[in-house]
Amino acid sequence: MKVLPFIVVENCKEEIKYYQDVLGGEITILRKQGDEVLNADLCVGGETLKFADVQAAKPALKGDYVRIFLRIDTEKEFRKIYRDFAANGTINTEVYEAPFNGLLAIVTDRNSVCWVLSYYRNEAKLPD
Repeated sequence: MKVLPFIVVENCKEEIKYYQDVLGGEITILRKQGDEVLNADLCVGGETLKFADVQAAKPALKGDYVRIFLRIDTEKEFRKIYRDFAANGTINTEVYEAPFNGLLAIVTDRNSVCWVLSYYRNEAKLPD
């Protein structure tokens, strides 16, 4: 079994490009209707984020119950992702030194998706 985050956004065609700008990776368009993208995947670091336009994912309500946890490989990448999401989103928790010898921050992006960003320094023991 594989668990994949599934993110519903308005205007999937534009928004998946936004996530690609922030996170990197490759886009695969799965389903279109005319010029609109209804379903797409963004592969980042060997993992897949699934996206759907609200047209394809009805009913969809914005909520605060699901958060996506990112374990980021470098501090530079951590700070870039934090800055990019915060630019048009909301900072829930500022960057801080976490007890696991790393950095942690929580940001809600412009699509109301909440991201828990983490960076573990090399000498840190990674949790399972």
